[in-house]
Amino acid sequence: MSPTPKQPITDDSIQVRQVNHYQFSWVAGDAGKPGTWTLQLVLDQGAWEEVLTLDAEDAEVLHGLLKRSDTVYYDVRRRTLMFGTTQAGQ
Repeated sequence: MSPTPKQPITDDSIQVRQVNHYQFSWVAGDAGKPGTWTLQLVLDQGAWEEVLTLDAEDAEVLHGLLKRSDTVYYDVRRRTLMFGTTQAGQ
């Protein structure tokens, strides 16, 4: 028989989620000022969403990584994207 968890598992207790969809957006800045990029992440088939604010260089790099990666995870607590998995020794 499995021991009973000490705490119930809730949406807030899940720290690492899989990225299923993403959308980049750009918002114009004030006159003469640069705009702002955002990246909306849809995680675990819509169970969680996260919006990140980016500069243009980060947006370009992340777009390339997201296009090339079959599997992407997002650590909600640390606000960290993790691209793919690789078997140890490879």
